[in-house]
This record gives sequence, structure tokens and C-alpha cells, in this order.
Amino acid sequence: MNMIEQVAAAMQDVLGFTAYRLGRETKFVQRDSKLDGARFVQTLVFTYLANPNASLSDLTQTAAALGLDISPEGLTQRFSPSAADLLQKVLAAAIQRVLAADPLAIPLLERFAGVYVEDSTVIALPDALRELWPGCGNGSDQGRAALKVNLRLNLSTGHLADLSLHAGRVHDSRAALPLDTLAAAALYLADLGYFSLERLCQIDHQDAFFLLRLKTQTAVFDETGRRWDDVAALLEKQGDQVDLPITLGVQQRLAVRLLAVRVPQEVADGRRRKLRAQAREKGQAVSARRLALAGWTIFITNASSEKLSLREGVVLARARWQIELVFKLWKSHGHIDESRSRKPWRVVCDVYAKMLAMVVQHWVTLIRLWEYADRSLVKAAQTVQNYALSLASSLWDGERMKETLGVIARCFQAGCRMNHRKKHPNTYQLLLDVTESALA
Repeated sequence: MNMIEQVAAAMQDVLGFTAYRLGRETKFVQRDSKLDGARFVQTLVFTYLANPNASLSDLTQTAAALGLDISPEGLTQRFSPSAADLLQKVLAAAIQRVLAADPLAIPLLERFAGVYVEDSTVIALPDALRELWPGCGNGSDQGRAALKVNLRLNLSTGHLADLSLHAGRVHDSRAALPLDTLAAAALYLADLGYFSLERLCQIDHQDAFFLLRLKTQTAVFDETGRRWDDVAALLEKQGDQVDLPITLGVQQRLAVRLLAVRVPQEVADGRRRKLRAQAREKGQAVSARRLALAGWTIFITNASSEKLSLREGVVLARARWQIELVFKLWKSHGHIDESRSRKPWRVVCDVYAKMLAMVVQHWVTLIRLWEYADRSLVKAAQTVQNYALSLASSLWDGERMKETLGVIARCFQAGCRMNHRKKHPNTYQLLLDVTESALA
């Protein structure tokens, strides 16, 4: 099957057959009704794909287009715990669907059997949902109820490798997805919240690679076994660019390379101001060690210098921000963290449905868009939005669905690309060129 056929089949299976079955399994449907699990899921997903700020009236119009006559009041009554359970399980089923484009033709990425980026985002929920998704309490921005969305994305193929939901109070290290599915020779990128020597050792034992920032509290040893208590002082003696073999952990002694680049003074000053501000908010002081390390960008990797040079490593590490851009797109364009209602079960249903809409949107972008390094996911999202209701009406008409997806793909090719930038190159430009400017 080509990618158009794969996407069409995935939508029919997940939003149709699977949603219908789960509608009964979750008790959302307890007797014969036109509002089965499939129609309910499709109504929400395609409406929010077209307009994430849609009203109840908009939802009922989509329902009518799908052959369901229901009033806004009738639809409101269906937002219940069983509806939330249905949508959450359909979302989980969608993530299990493996859809991937051909690997990007970027030499730096092609060295690895996939480049996986992992990160999370938090969505605040009404306090009434604190038993379902506990937050960190009123002392945080989350409140007493919050949902953490943890995502792993393969930058090479666009494959949504996994997506899991957790209570907002759960730390990233506990929300982190299992690493046993990481293929040999794949590369793993993540933020400091996912840093643990146990995870790094597991990646290394699987013959895969990692590239992460160094956690300042980690014990660092040189090749002779001598511990470095002051990493910043050692770096000062090495020059502006450092590539050294070290080992990490008192017990693990994991062999890695330390890659470090001195940052411009204005960057270092900005980092130190941020550290001091954060410390003041917590009533703490910033250690001299952390202030000194703010003058450097530091990474650790188990990849050899032949596999990944210092310059390439610094550039490739910037690609971690691509998953931040996915979350930004999902929130700013898909509004996964917003609802027009204040009723708790309607809110959580909206969150699940909008996330499911974003997964469907991502599937569609794999059709002849992911192959372009200069793709614009923002422009692509706007294109999918324009054709969302056409996708809904053609869901069960195979030829019409393929035709609609084909039109979307042609629109992607014609107008969903980023502009080339000279002063501030895009990440794809840096990955292609690996220029000296990336070290600034």
C-alpha cells in the first residue's frame, strides 16, 4: 500500500471499526442507537480538525453530515465518564497504528536507524478531575488536576513512536516510555528530565546511541579514573571547543564522550540571570558550579567521533526542539489544552478528541510532506483544516477518500514549505549544512 492508502485505511479502522467496538466495550453505547461509538468519535475528531474552537452547533452539523440527527442538548448529555474512556482508548489505538514516511534524505540523520526525540507537555484540567489526573497542587501552574502527555517521535520518518498519558504530577523520568523498542543504531534525544544513568546504560547495551545534555550532579571521571569535581574549571583549560572521553557514574562508569562548546558572553549572562531568578522564586541560592557551567553548552554521547563529530553533535542536538514545535502546534493550532465548556467531563473529552485529531492530522502530513526537509507543519495544519470535513464525508468512500488525500498532498507540495533563512537558519538548514554558525 502507498501512503495515501495506508492513511485512508488507518482512519477507517481507528475512527470506524475500532471506535464502534470500543463504544460498546466502554459502555458508552448500552442499547441500539444511531449515536454509536464511531459516529461520536468521528463527530468530535473531524469537527475539531476543521475548527478546534467549534461550538456545540458546529458539532451537531458535522454529526448531521455523518448521518446523525442530534440536538446540542442531546450531544451535551453524552459527555460522560464512559465517553472519556471511549475517546482515551481510541487515542491509544491510534498510537498503536504504525505509519511512517520514507526516511528523510539528510545525510546526518541517515547515519542512524531513526532519530527519536522524547518530551512531554502538561495540560491543566478542572479541579473536579483531580482523582482522575492529579496535578501538583495549587502551588504550581498546574492546579490540582493536570494531564501530562509524553510523546516520542522519529524525526527521520515522522513515525509517532508512542504517546502516553500520565497524571500531571508524574516526573518525566517516570513518564518516560520504555526503551526496549529502540532499534540498534538508532539515536535518542531528550531533555534533562529524562536523564538517568540507568536509561543511558540500557540504550548503550542495546547498541543504540544517545545525545543528551549533561546533568550537573552526575559524577564525572577521566580516562584514568580520576573524578572531576569541577567540570567547568577543566573545560576552561581545554579551549572553546572540547571533545573528551569520560566515564559517568560512581557505580556505572559508563564510557561516553563529553562535547562542549563555549557560548557567547551575552548567552552565558542570560542563562545566569534565568538561574538566579528561578532560585529566588524557590528561596534558594545558585551554586557557583552551575553559574560557571552556564558559560558552556555541554552534551554527552556514546557515539564515536567517526559516527558523530563535535560540530555535528551540537547541530543535531538542536533537533530536539522539533518535538517542542509539535507540542506548540498542537496547542496553538489544535488547542488541545482548551475547551469551550467548564463541565469536567466535556473538558476531558475535548482534550482526548483534539489530541486524536492532531494524530490524524500528523498521519496526513506523512503523505508526500515529510520527505521535504523544509516542510512547514504549520502551513500543513492549515491545509488539513481546510479539507477536514471533506475527509469526514468521504471516510467510507474509498475512491473519494484517496482523491481528497491526493488533493491535500498536492497542496502540501505547492505551498507548505519554509522560507530559506540566511541570518537565523532553520534546523533543517543546519542539519544539511552543519555550518560553523551552528556553534554560535
